[in-house]
Amino acid sequence: MIQNRKKLILETGEVFLGEGFGAAHDTSGEVVFNTGMTGYQELISDPSYFGQIVCMTYPLIGNYGINRDDYESIEPAIKGLIVKEICDLPSNFRSQMSVDEFFKRKNISGLMGVDTRRLTRLIRNRGVVKGKIVDANADVPTIIRELKEFSFPANQVFSVSTKGSYASPGRGYKVVLVDFGSKNGILRELNQRDCDVIVVSENTSADDILLINPDGVMLSNGPGDPVDVPHAQDMIRGILGKIPVFGICLGHQLISLACGAKTFKMKFGHRGSNHPVKDVKTNKVAITSQNHGYAVDQESLKNTDLEETHIALNDGTNEGVRHKIHPCFSVQYHPEASPGPEDAAYLFDEFIDMMMEFKRVTV
Repeated sequence: MIQNRKKLILETGEVFLGEGFGAAHDTSGEVVFNTGMTGYQELISDPSYFGQIVCMTYPLIGNYGINRDDYESIEPAIKGLIVKEICDLPSNFRSQMSVDEFFKRKNISGLMGVDTRRLTRLIRNRGVVKGKIVDANADVPTIIRELKEFSFPANQVFSVSTKGSYASPGRGYKVVLVDFGSKNGILRELNQRDCDVIVVSENTSADDILLINPDGVMLSNGPGDPVDVPHAQDMIRGILGKIPVFGICLGHQLISLACGAKTFKMKFGHRGSNHPVKDVKTNKVAITSQNHGYAVDQESLKNTDLEETHIALNDGTNEGVRHKIHPCFSVQYHPEASPGPEDAAYLFDEFIDMMMEFKRVTV
């Protein structure tokens, strides 16, 4: 499995030596960390990790292999994976291949044997940084110069969104799912509630959505800075009040921006399947799955028609809003989990109830 000695070079000058696995090529990206103990397949295939090299804080990754059922997208968008130890002999009745084999097939580079605890502490102290996985003999000053000049594409959502519309039929409420880099888990939760889902691309206009005459609109997760998707804000303003709306992760940030709030880039973000979130109305706490590097500015919500509904207990940042006038709510975390606990799956039921109530009062 091991190809050769490789290393991770950060733009701040730190170097982490290890062994390469997966694809042999060099790879650059934003280096972030994830605190999940399981769910690496869902993480690897989550479109929200577009352009990122993910460091896993759990020391052993790959012990149950890769299977056909746990993909969140067909084509992974992740740039690289950094682990303490990779398992090359997975043991699980569903396993079809190892992580190393999967990375080779999908042309993704990985690095093992790294002090992931040290790397995680560095990111927590300094914030996320750009990095590059390269051959162990690569010249460090040259790579650092390349990283300082390296920039990501402005609209990352375009790279992972569907380029055409498609249906996932059901006999219940008709829902338009706007794909900003949607995970399969969202579609699965809607289908389990018998929703008739039409998935559309990220640049679909409000007029085109309303022409479908859906009962509700779901705004998905996705990568990058939400301010890089201004057309989505226009779309949201065009459907607010005319149809119930539910947003998840990037969808939550876009709803907030469309209503006049602001967002900011977090120091190191929330990534993992063990983040506690409190409902400010009930004081109940849910353990949630999260993956985001931007957050909604709580102070900016005061001048909008949005009210805060959830907060993160670890750092107090915003985790949810609800519109005071229109049928619209959103959360920063992932109620569809994948991976993670299902504490928050009830939010999909609230979306169903919202559509039911909207039809009752408008018919």
